[in-house]
Amino acid sequence: MASALRDWLDKPHIGRGVHLAADDGTWEFRDYGDIAAAARRTAAALLEEGVKPGDVVCVVLPTDFTCVETYFGVWAAGGTVCLITPPLFQDGDDYVTHVAAILRQARPVLTIASADLAPLADRALAEAGLEGRSREPRQAEAEAPVQPAGELALLQFTSGSSGAPRGVMVTWENLEANCELIARMAGYDDEDEVASWLPLYHDMGLIGCFLTPISRQGRLRLMRPDHFIRDPARWIRCFAESHHTAAPPFAYAYAARRIKPEQLEGLDLSGWKTALIGAEPIDPHSLEVFARLLEPFGFERSTFKPAYGMAETTLLVTMDHVQRDPLAIRPDSESLAFGEPVRILDQHVLGADSVGAKAGWVVGCGTPEEDVPVAIVDDEGRELEPGRLGEIVVGGESACQGYYAGAEGKSTRFADGKVYTGDAGFFHEGQLFVLGRMGDSIKVRGRSVYVEDLEAKLAEVTKLGKGRITVVAVPGAGSKGLALFAETNDAPWAADVRETLRRRVGEDVEVTLIIGSGLIQRTSSGKPRRRFMWEQFQAGRMDGARVVD
Repeated sequence: MASALRDWLDKPHIGRGVHLAADDGTWEFRDYGDIAAAARRTAAALLEEGVKPGDVVCVVLPTDFTCVETYFGVWAAGGTVCLITPPLFQDGDDYVTHVAAILRQARPVLTIASADLAPLADRALAEAGLEGRSREPRQAEAEAPVQPAGELALLQFTSGSSGAPRGVMVTWENLEANCELIARMAGYDDEDEVASWLPLYHDMGLIGCFLTPISRQGRLRLMRPDHFIRDPARWIRCFAESHHTAAPPFAYAYAARRIKPEQLEGLDLSGWKTALIGAEPIDPHSLEVFARLLEPFGFERSTFKPAYGMAETTLLVTMDHVQRDPLAIRPDSESLAFGEPVRILDQHVLGADSVGAKAGWVVGCGTPEEDVPVAIVDDEGRELEPGRLGEIVVGGESACQGYYAGAEGKSTRFADGKVYTGDAGFFHEGQLFVLGRMGDSIKVRGRSVYVEDLEAKLAEVTKLGKGRITVVAVPGAGSKGLALFAETNDAPWAADVRETLRRRVGEDVEVTLIIGSGLIQRTSSGKPRRRFMWEQFQAGRMDGARVVD
């Protein structure tokens, strides 16, 4: 199975390759012949360092050709790749702590870092208790033959809370199956071009927009995330020639907010096939404002392909690959109880009704394929009929076997070849609708923020102590609904709490503050019964509870 993703290293297509965005607005091109040769020289250098099949190699590099060559150099050497993000918005100390947590779990035989990132990588290695220092990427003079591979293609660390990232074990079989699914769902053709600015350490950027096209020796136009943030119009201009991309909902809304129509003058976007949306619950407003900006240039709403996936299922689970405009619905939040039918208050296909449809609305993510079965189950693991709310469970060859080195997830669990995702969802009109995490975390711009982290901070703000505060990610259609239960009869800190949550989770967070004596209910092991508490409150069965306005 490993050979299918690495075949091109022996048989490169010199007529195709990768265009890499430069800081001055130009693009640098290298064909697959040059990239494969550099990867095999990199592999030779890694073999000299003692890397053996199955060894984990951590890579801390910005998105550039050195990163591309190093990634495939590790594969050519038979190693397991673990990409670690360069620092984006974190300060040095926070970044070092985060990287150390990854290194402590991955225990790489080698860590490769660019010269500018080496000091941070070395500090992280020391904090992780690992001997030695990072190495700068290098190539030997001669190319090495592609080596036998170990079981794991890559370690894919989740974007979870800063203190406890977990490495998902992605086998060659997992990766091959998911890349094939992505290409099939996107209608990918050998002559198509993919354009992406997504970071390569994240599953959507790495697997969907990097490994899938490169393993097929497709055309790839690759930007760094900061290129997109500075000039989102540069991404859009790619689609005069490119055909496929992927991004979280916030990116489409950001592009619509930042780009002026005159920046796109003369563009023809009618050849754009796939604009995948994923990584967090999808609101119709973000898509509609983007569509309205680009419609005059040939963009069609049916180009949007809402999708659901996660690192624990390699990447993709479902995508609406039918040629149609996305379907948006507004569930009745009071009907959102596990095992119960979801009442739909309103629905529409993407269009005029989508303007302003933000909180409370959610977009369908397509119908499961036979080779990636999806079930909705109740708290006892029993499968529910369509229309009822429950936990999303995923099977098939893309379902990974677990976390590396015995790490345990907060909500996501692996059992019997299936992934119990910890995400709440239901089926409606044949499509999967995803409401977000069931109570342990909340996704903000594609990154999971665990409520335990929020509780620790809010315990400081309120001075109540952590044991008297519980935060629940409300299982509603909005991705940023939070309820705070506090065991107190007075809340002079309410404004400070709201401000803290807005800073951590986003300006549009919807916060419900609930106070009273003896509110927090726990399991026999002492864990807060988060979702149960919210459902009890919603049902009016929580005596003495009151909402602070």
